[in-house]
Amino acid sequence: MDPAVDGWREVLAPQALDLALLAAFIVLALVSFFRKSIALKYVTFVASVGYLGFTKSSLVSVSDVFRLTDLSVPEFKYSLAWYGFMLFVVGSTVLWGRVYCGRVCAFGALTQLMDPIIPRRMRLEIPVRIEKHANLIKYGVLAGVVAYFLVTKDVAGPIRYAEPFWMFGLFGTPAMWAGLAVLLVATVFVRNLYCRFLCPVGATLGIISQLTTVFRIKRWAECNTCKICEKTCEWGAIRGPLIVKSECVRCDDCERLYLDQKKCPHWLILFKRKGNTAVPVSNLS
Repeated sequence: MDPAVDGWREVLAPQALDLALLAAFIVLALVSFFRKSIALKYVTFVASVGYLGFTKSSLVSVSDVFRLTDLSVPEFKYSLAWYGFMLFVVGSTVLWGRVYCGRVCAFGALTQLMDPIIPRRMRLEIPVRIEKHANLIKYGVLAGVVAYFLVTKDVAGPIRYAEPFWMFGLFGTPAMWAGLAVLLVATVFVRNLYCRFLCPVGATLGIISQLTTVFRIKRWAECNTCKICEKTCEWGAIRGPLIVKSECVRCDDCERLYLDQKKCPHWLILFKRKGNTAVPVSNLS
């Protein structure tokens, strides 16, 4: 073998720790997703902010899509963790929807960690008729960023203003930090404001989710009239019996209700039909 060409042992050795940490994080994210555990979900949020955010600054950006057009992507064998992460993001989106947005994205995780801290009375509930239109803003942002790239071929130009992910690298102009401060303050009052209404990555993954999502959230017949999950969903992704795949981030809230034999009308009706008088036991831990 040509001594000037690195063998796979030399290639993998410096990447081993990075690959191991990424694999551990992906396992944690998937276990929390499949277990529908609130505690594990918040552990995943903390890991995402600490590891993907401030340690690695590894967040999916629209600029990653742009780089594919001119193949200005990292060399495969020296960037295995990057390719593995991207494969996970795309693969999980195709299979289950916007799992990345719901528990992997460091910025989304940061804003969701605010939820248990901020008093509920401070939250502003967006009316459904307004939210339906506000959800479209992120697609306008995505269209604007794509149009700019097509005209200028500048991969990173507008991204720093359309995506606040640069904050994890602790760089930015005073104006950018001021804008971020305004965004975070607004997020105190409107839950996950950026993720729901402004994120071009969320729009991109939403389009993929709408076209694919192999394993969709299950629904009971009673979901046609029941409004419990719709009122519980804080992402505006449930409208009557319909789950809007492009807006759903697989946060687990409705899925836990779906399985809760003490709260979901499906189970209560089924229990009553069987003639039982005892209170059903929830099958959620």
